Amino acid sequence: MSDMPQNPTDFRIADPGIRDLFTMESRWQAWLDVEAALAKAEADLGMIPANAATEIAAKAKVELLDRDRMIESLTRTGHQIVPLVWELAHICDGDAGGYVHWGATTQNITQTGDLLLIRRAHRKFLTLIGHSLNAMADLAERTADAPLPGRTHGQHAVPITFGFKVGVWIDELCRHVERLREAEKRNFTSMLGGAAGTFASFGDQGQELHERMAHYLDMPPMPVPARTTGDHKAEYVTLLGLLAATCSKIAREIYTLMKQEFGEVEEPVPPGTVGSSTMPQKRNPKLTQDIIAAAANVRALVPLALEAMQTEHEADRTTDLMMRTAVEPACMAMGDILVRIEMVIGGLTVDPDRMRRNLDLSGGLILGEALMLDLGREIGRQEAHDAIYDAAQAAATTGRAFADLLAENETVRRHLSPEDIAAKLDPEAYTGSCAVIARTQADRARHVAGELAG
Repeated sequence: MSDMPQNPTDFRIADPGIRDLFTMESRWQAWLDVEAALAKAEADLGMIPANAATEIAAKAKVELLDRDRMIESLTRTGHQIVPLVWELAHICDGDAGGYVHWGATTQNITQTGDLLLIRRAHRKFLTLIGHSLNAMADLAERTADAPLPGRTHGQHAVPITFGFKVGVWIDELCRHVERLREAEKRNFTSMLGGAAGTFASFGDQGQELHERMAHYLDMPPMPVPARTTGDHKAEYVTLLGLLAATCSKIAREIYTLMKQEFGEVEEPVPPGTVGSSTMPQKRNPKLTQDIIAAAANVRALVPLALEAMQTEHEADRTTDLMMRTAVEPACMAMGDILVRIEMVIGGLTVDPDRMRRNLDLSGGLILGEALMLDLGREIGRQEAHDAIYDAAQAAATTGRAFADLLAENETVRRHLSPEDIAAKLDPEAYTGSCAVIARTQADRARHVAGELAG
């Protein structure tokens, strides 16, 4: 069991690098980066000797630390930052070690370092979204004119094109990009305020020190570095929840349309894939199921992140641990989701012939609105609705052809010839602006993807 993947997803698919960000060594390095930035900022202001800051920055590399000694110290002290501070101080030459972690408190370092890692994950997410947008642009253009049943409440409504459906996905993903990028200035901020966020340990230079440290980390400083502030981290989990919901909706739609009863699309099924140990015919939708399951996990973490905002007094380790338990798993699952969305969209097989056959399942009933509006121009909307309704309900309950019932209806016959009726029952003539929307959104997707790549 120890060799099996910890996440319930297809283990043949490589992790996009998100899990590597949250290993112990990666976290230690992020914290060391903050310690180095703090030392440099303090030296700039004359709070510690310049040579001490230079030495601290030179030794703030995880590969220089004694990992076994740190693990032993961690086990003995039960404190996440103290072993790191001790080890960094130990390997610094001269008296530089005495200036490590000068005036800071644990959360100043750990929270800031953790947000450095989350920011790296965030940038990977945007890159992956860009890849999916490019794939969606190709798919939207390729299927801009491919008609299929539009379904509302699970029933045929009016004809659409598959490219229109993809255009809807593009529209949502582009809004998620806007949200994620706009929130960067709030979500990825440094924290330095000392034990209670008051700057008391730094004297009158505290706020300037914070600004300088933030500059070295290329982060905006928290305006008030209170240790009870967690809305920025909760916001990020919420944004991931929204993004996961859209990805799940896309996956669910593809999962549904793969069913034999629909048969309109199929996710990539690589040669050799086994769908069932007992049913050799199975071509199961593995990727979309992975996405749906992982997205549910992300959404379930949003309430935990909101609960973790409820920190009492000036600090509370309980809620700090809760927030980490929300943020990091949400990031890992989001990476899994975005890798799979790109694979699904980029390798999606579309069956236009099956879509057309499905359009014809109702014998023209899907064009009821088109007929009603055309007839309504002659006799008014309500009377036309009643006439088309009577014929449609009779077709649904008796099994007779909709076109024949329309031709027999006295109200319809007075205004529409059999030839008119046949022309109005062509689903490809009633897709509205679907193709235009699909191509417009394809252009938009490529533009946004280009910005993300740049």
